[in-house]
Amino acid sequence: MIATVVDWAALRDVVIASLAAGVGVTVAFSLAIMGLTRFAERRRDDRPLEAWAYAGLAIAGLAVSGTAVVYGIILMTSK
Repeated sequence: MIATVVDWAALRDVVIASLAAGVGVTVAFSLAIMGLTRFAERRRDDRPLEAWAYAGLAIAGLAVSGTAVVYGIILMTSK
């Protein structure tokens, strides 16, 4: 008989969760950077409505990124 050394189902779950979190946080932070950049450009071009829309995108991206970081720290310290 061969002993099971690796729990493949648990490993698969960890890989999928890590991939989803990594891609999700990266996309959220990228949207925040894009929002801040476009906000500055639109304000400089005197287009306030578009500028504030991009500011909202930047705030949302930063909120998602910050929430993910705080959640990760809570998970690491609770074990």
